[in-house]
Amino acid sequence: MAEERKAKLFQNGGSQAVRLPADFRFSGEEVYISRDARTGDVILSSRPRRNVGKEFIAFRDSLNIQKEERDKYMPERPMNHPVG
Repeated sequence: MAEERKAKLFQNGGSQAVRLPADFRFSGEEVYISRDARTGDVILSSRPRRNVGKEFIAFRDSLNIQKEERDKYMPERPMNHPVG
């Protein structure tokens, strides 16, 4: 399981900021931020999150398989369906 620690919150002008412990620091000047749709957790990352579902659909569609045959095994679901 990943290490869990506390970080301090503070105001910086009109924004809320997080003071990260030294061993959690990011390099560079920007990070990517997202919110988990299922849990509401805020996620900071040094790289953008991949949309694996969209990537898979693009790969699947690049294969030369007739849609009717493909859908027997892998019917399409709405893209806004939460994963995980």
